[in-house]
Amino acid sequence: MNKTKIEWCDYTWNPVVGCKNGCSYCYAKRMNDRFRWIFDWEKPEFFSRRLYEPYKIKKSSKIFIGSMCDLFGDWIPSKWIDMILVTVKENPQHTFQFLTKNPKRYLEFDFPENCWLGATITESNLSAIGKLVSLRNTENYKFVSIEPILGDMSLLNLEEIDLVIVGAMTGKGAIPPKKEWIDSIKHPNIFYKNNIKKYLTNKFNK
Repeated sequence: MNKTKIEWCDYTWNPVVGCKNGCSYCYAKRMNDRFRWIFDWEKPEFFSRRLYEPYKIKKSSKIFIGSMCDLFGDWIPSKWIDMILVTVKENPQHTFQFLTKNPKRYLEFDFPENCWLGATITESNLSAIGKLVSLRNTENYKFVSIEPILGDMSLLNLEEIDLVIVGAMTGKGAIPPKKEWIDSIKHPNIFYKNNIKKYLTNKFNK
């Protein structure tokens, strides 16, 4: 478990490392290519010894689970998720934040109240609409991460979503967001990550 520079959480916790989504912009794969935590990024591995890490943190904290994986990808065994949820339930002093590109799988599990359930959306299309429908059917705090933003978002219905996080693509060959894409997001509670604020100079320098 690591202290993090992610603006909306205190720690990252990665009992699972690796992903099969194959996103070209994936920062986690780039980091694994550099540090080789696992040999094959597309063969996720489960580190059971890490299940005990949240117990060591005494101060109530926001803990983002799975910054180095998609924990609810169809390829992740349910027993891995069940074991993680045991730790979550036994540490009610913390808020555990889940984020996936496959939120329909949230409906297969029982989450305690100390969980945020999030969905990653990068474009406004039928896939994104389906993700929002699945997310709305959950009972926990709901958030959407639009990172990286890759197009206009005006078709998205963000009602019943508690928080929207917006970020830009980073790294070599990053596609810079257009200001109109960012302005197309309509929601009363938007958190703009530092990597996107430079594209909204007027908004933050009033």
